[in-house]
Amino acid sequence: MRVTLVPSPSASLSPTIHRESGFRFSFYSREGQEPPHVHVEKGGGYGKLWLTSEKGIAWAYAHGFTGKQMRRIEEIVARQRDGFLKAWHDHFHVPPPGAEG
Repeated sequence: MRVTLVPSPSASLSPTIHRESGFRFSFYSREGQEPPHVHVEKGGGYGKLWLTSEKGIAWAYAHGFTGKQMRRIEEIVARQRDGFLKAWHDHFHVPPPGAEG
């Protein structure tokens, strides 16, 4: 699975790593000190999901999404998780856990 960065107007601060079903998935370039996560937005809804929780993915917060939208977001993130993690580690120049230095 390959995730390609999609240019956005604020690409340097919030690179878009995926778009699907109207959702925009990104991370903020100044958040590299936090555990890997992804931000999602669509319309007035926005949220943040951790990519390395004990359950694989977990919501940090969500505002303005319906239950159906949240389930769809979870499906997308679960399917794209490996690619999102690769994009995170590549962007922040952090080797993934278990990588040899």
